[in-house]
Amino acid sequence: MQQRSLKLSALTVAVLSSFSTLVYAQDATEKTEATLPTIQVKANADASAEGLSAPYAGGQVARGARVGVLGQQDNMETPFTVTSYTQELIQNQQAASVGDVLLNDPAVRVARGFGNYQQLYMVRGLPIYSDDMSYNGLYGLLPRQYLSTEIIERVEVLRGANAFLNGAAPGGSGLGGAINVVPKRADNEPITQVTAGVQSGGQGYVAADLGRRVADDRVGIRVNVARRDGDTAVDGSSGELTIAGVGVDYRDGRVRVSADIGYQDHRLKASQPSFYVATTDVPKAPDASSAIAQPWTYSNEKDSFGTVRGEYDFTSNITGWAAFGVREGRESSSFANPTLLNGNGDTSAYVLDTVREDSIQTGEIGLRGNFKTGSVSHKVSLSAMGYKALSKNAYGFSDFSGFAGNIYSPTHVDKPSTTFFPGGRMTNPLVTERLETSSVALADAMSFFNDKLLITVGGRYQYIDDTTYNYDTGVAAPGTAKSAVTPVGGIVYRITPAMSVYANYIEGLVKGDIVSASSGANNIGEALDPYKTKQVEAGFKFDAGRIGGAVGVYQTRRPVGGVGDDNRYDIVGHQRYRGLELSAYGEIVPSVKVLGGVSLLDTDLNGKEGIGAPKSQANLGLEWAVRQIKGLSLDGRVIYTSSQYADAANTQKIPSWTRIDLGARYVMPMGEQVLTLRARVENVADKDYWASSGGYPGQGYLTLGAPRTYIVSASVDF
Repeated sequence: MQQRSLKLSALTVAVLSSFSTLVYAQDATEKTEATLPTIQVKANADASAEGLSAPYAGGQVARGARVGVLGQQDNMETPFTVTSYTQELIQNQQAASVGDVLLNDPAVRVARGFGNYQQLYMVRGLPIYSDDMSYNGLYGLLPRQYLSTEIIERVEVLRGANAFLNGAAPGGSGLGGAINVVPKRADNEPITQVTAGVQSGGQGYVAADLGRRVADDRVGIRVNVARRDGDTAVDGSSGELTIAGVGVDYRDGRVRVSADIGYQDHRLKASQPSFYVATTDVPKAPDASSAIAQPWTYSNEKDSFGTVRGEYDFTSNITGWAAFGVREGRESSSFANPTLLNGNGDTSAYVLDTVREDSIQTGEIGLRGNFKTGSVSHKVSLSAMGYKALSKNAYGFSDFSGFAGNIYSPTHVDKPSTTFFPGGRMTNPLVTERLETSSVALADAMSFFNDKLLITVGGRYQYIDDTTYNYDTGVAAPGTAKSAVTPVGGIVYRITPAMSVYANYIEGLVKGDIVSASSGANNIGEALDPYKTKQVEAGFKFDAGRIGGAVGVYQTRRPVGGVGDDNRYDIVGHQRYRGLELSAYGEIVPSVKVLGGVSLLDTDLNGKEGIGAPKSQANLGLEWAVRQIKGLSLDGRVIYTSSQYADAANTQKIPSWTRIDLGARYVMPMGEQVLTLRARVENVADKDYWASSGGYPGQGYLTLGAPRTYIVSASVDF
């Protein structure tokens, strides 16, 4: 462990030294600035000369996104499937969280973590934990359970395996995709915006967004603060959120530096629980607005996080970058998630109290160069990443015999004692896990025939060192230091400027299982090698100028651990995921925007479908600018999800569901200011439905869809 710590420290020093170099390089920059091209300042979150991809027609998505170590890539020129949702879409839909934004994606559905309120995103039938999202390319920096949108410029979704592009997600998810959050930056024009709103139940909302460029536009400052407080559309439930973010960027010739500081305090009281299932007769979903949760259940999460990133042009075709980030988080909670016993809705529940503290350090350094060999253009990227996490945990269970209830006739009980089965110190938890990862990646993106044929090859060496400790004594269990190499191959052929075909081979990577005593195997305590998920994908993309989209097919094979005939725990099979995806975005006509698509998925493990993996999902969103009434826009969205299973044996099934959302926006001048009024109704039909049936691998549990919710707000731009 000492050796690994020294390696991370060396990476940290390298990152910080790189920033020192950037700062002291300014004098040299002034001497050579005249020979360098002028860089136009624009909203840009990663201190990159490439900047953010421009919004596509309609402004709801961007033309491209960050594709891991490869940097910013245009949708038509990347061999992967990416969608970047813009701040314009986020604000116009009044999306409160990352999960709300991802409801627009036909390949994504929002679920929950195992036994808690954590947002979890199912992409191509596989989970991405919210703490496995990246923040401007770095893992582990965002709040672990929920992220509010006020500090977000873009939410970028990459569908499919991505270990080469981003490194292995430290939480052990991300086999079906990756999510990157891009923070806000000061734009060319000053921003002074104040927003106030309210939603069903009376929860109030206020926010301020300020942005300025100073020092001849070389320095940008963006400040966002927001507060939510009050009851929700669910009886007896309330929420409270405070978030603040400050982003600063600096540009001068060869040098570009950016930094972010964020703070979020999120508190939930009596939110709808998750439901475990102990019957094949799954009951119908109850009234989504009813007070099923016990009034003493809660979840509190407080996080402080920050990053700094810099880029320096050594020459006109060689650029180096470095980044470093930290997060400190603390959580406490009390859960009582019911187990469904029969089709009548009878339940049994016990209490789980938890506390958790996280301390994260993460960093990245890299070089990118452009050159030619004959008629072939090369863009070579070399990157090294390091990650270190210390986690402290403690818990307490009540008597497992539990207390009775019913989802159709909820009753409330006094909170049982949670001293029946304790683990660790609730007031001062010990370190229970130390996770350190490091990786090195090398890629060559080659262009042939005047950029008509694009080929990308590369590989990443990944090291994972995970040690767990006894909750009560702090004694370490055997470590799981393992490594693996994950390759990549991608190809794009531009048939015409408006049409391209693509294909890729890429792998996903998560740490291998530690064989537990409960398995009954003869290799208890052995740490298996990291599990590799292998994916092939091919498709067609089009860009007609005002409307674009894609159609693609893929197959993913994920290893599954178990006890074999030799009584040894090892990889015993593979779960197969085959899918077809269609997407469309842009403007059908100048006054009508479209955003949507279809995702078809077939999963198979020994003839059974995967948990929480619907066969079909579809989204269709339309927005109409009413020409007869200047400033008025109307929008609607339909979300469909087919039936899905909650158990590996496929005996517990929840039905399909369809949700309709409607919205309106009116923009009007108000003297020298601009007033924007927004109104939205989500789940217009007030339909009660089970929204998801899984998330955490191998575990089935149900989450209840939100009831009909009204949201109104007013924004003033000064």
